[in-house]
Amino acid sequence: METIRSSAEWYTADDASVAGTVRRFAARLATGLGFSETRVGEVGIVASEVAANLHRHAEHGRLAVHVALRAGIPGIEVIAIDTGPGMADLAASTVDGHSTSGTLGLGLGAIERLSSVLDVSSEPGLGTVLVAGLWADPQPPAAPFDLGAITRPISGETMCGDAVSGRDGQGQQVLILADGLGHGPMAAAASQEALRAFHDIDTVRPDEVLGHIHRSISHTRGAAIGVATIDASYQHVSFAGIGNVSAYLVAEGNRRSMVSYPGIVGHRAATLRQLEFDIDERTIVVLHSDGVRENWDLSRTPGLAWRSATVIAAAILRDAGSRPDDASVLIARRPS
Repeated sequence: METIRSSAEWYTADDASVAGTVRRFAARLATGLGFSETRVGEVGIVASEVAANLHRHAEHGRLAVHVALRAGIPGIEVIAIDTGPGMADLAASTVDGHSTSGTLGLGLGAIERLSSVLDVSSEPGLGTVLVAGLWADPQPPAAPFDLGAITRPISGETMCGDAVSGRDGQGQQVLILADGLGHGPMAAAASQEALRAFHDIDTVRPDEVLGHIHRSISHTRGAAIGVATIDASYQHVSFAGIGNVSAYLVAEGNRRSMVSYPGIVGHRAATLRQLEFDIDERTIVVLHSDGVRENWDLSRTPGLAWRSATVIAAAILRDAGSRPDDASVLIARRPS
């Protein structure tokens, strides 16, 4: 069963018309997923409210819409990111009728009511990340792992050369982040071929998964890839990586690196090495491509480490994803 994917459509909140554009796109996605007519309308309201408030109040606001999975069931996530000014009183901002400059303001109450899940991280001076998730059933399905991912293409491209996916293997979560060499359509083709090979094999061992992908994508330009497997009890992580994919275990402000080895999957691969790590319920598993700088720090935003996986992924992308390259972040954690 596929457990996570990310292929986001991005918008810049620099014009009032973005609200209508985002609403129409989100509604088309919801219709394609078989949502009821009423639920499609609610998806459109949430998307347009988020976009409109980004335009009115945020600095450097960007918005992404993508199909998300929870326990294998598809829904829609609307993700808003800005760099300020942030909300001093988040609870007050969800009350209808409350609106102050620098907050998402009037629409948050409606967004909260209509969303299956809503999670927000905001800090004055740093900015806000909002993730609204909407499923056909307003009550979201339960999932044993909290998984979140976000991908963003390099400026000037519509196709992202990074790709993220995951699958359930006998209760274990097998996760992949692939960064196709370069960017644009050929990079996207390489990463998508890697995902196809990832889903073609049943093993949960990262080194075996990576070896299979290496043999399967030699006809592409190749990719940097990290594969992580988390056991069903969330006590252990196995990892194998080739190329510039960064992987970390973060707990209580400390982070351990899970090393990727030099090479290009599909062309030049070092001896595959699987690394083993013990974790506990406080540990956050982080994978990201080299379009994200290494200098992110979850402790800079109070409470961020306790937010949902998608909010954490989006915050890392906001704070460290400024390199001129495709960028992607994948987060796994125990549900809070």
